[in-house]
Amino acid sequence: MSVTRMNNFDAALGKQDELRDVLRGVVALVQTLDGCESCHLLRDAQEAHRFLIVEVWASIAHHQAAAQAIPRDKIAQVMPLLAAPPRGSYYETDRAY
Repeated sequence: MSVTRMNNFDAALGKQDELRDVLRGVVALVQTLDGCESCHLLRDAQEAHRFLIVEVWASIAHHQAAAQAIPRDKIAQVMPLLAAPPRGSYYETDRAY
């Protein structure tokens, strides 16, 4: 069963466009990794400094293995652009409905 990973990012004051550009590069890379079924960058329609990356993976293990494939310099580019540490959670589809 696929798992969805939701990643929240809040840009530091005045850094939202720079953060968006770096996150676009991260998404492009993630889309090529083994087990990635989809990956999209979303920007909050009312709070332009807030971003969400929605990833769908074959499994949590695939996501965790892929996270190790992202170059550390790419992660290092993101961190100074943030107002707070990024947050992320895994979600499974509720098949009850």
